[in-house]
Amino acid sequence: MDSPTSMPPATTNPPIDKQHEILEESGASEAPIEQDPSSSSEGAVGGAAETDGGDEEEEEEECGFCLFMKGGGCKEAFVAWERCVEEAERDKEDMVEKCYEVTTNLRRCMDAHSDYYEPILRAEKAMEEEAARELADQEGSPPSSADVVVVIEESSGGGDGK
Repeated sequence: MDSPTSMPPATTNPPIDKQHEILEESGASEAPIEQDPSSSSEGAVGGAAETDGGDEEEEEEECGFCLFMKGGGCKEAFVAWERCVEEAERDKEDMVEKCYEVTTNLRRCMDAHSDYYEPILRAEKAMEEEAARELADQEGSPPSSADVVVVIEESSGGGDGK
């Protein structure tokens, strides 16, 4: 049973391109997506003012994964995460460090709305397990989720003020 303290931190979330693959593999992209009609052009990240290619470019911005994520109860958390990732990429910053808080908020929201986001959560868990197996194969030991948590906790900073 997972508890809030054992929840994988932001460092385990795959990059946005990989999340598109997760959505396709999970079959969630085939689920009907109810989008708020009031968010048609303004709902895209950056709004209509930032699109310079007309409707076609705007449609590219609103991929199936994004529409799915915005179709559930975590739209605001996803938009905040998406903006953070785009800023980090644009400014060539470390996305994991810069977006840790918004990623954690998004993950908690998705867990709270797991009935809707279950296909994504299930696919992420499978990816985490595969990454743990690959890490264990490289180290020559059996995979352990405790090993992954320890590695992640060690990389998240001490917090003892030193």
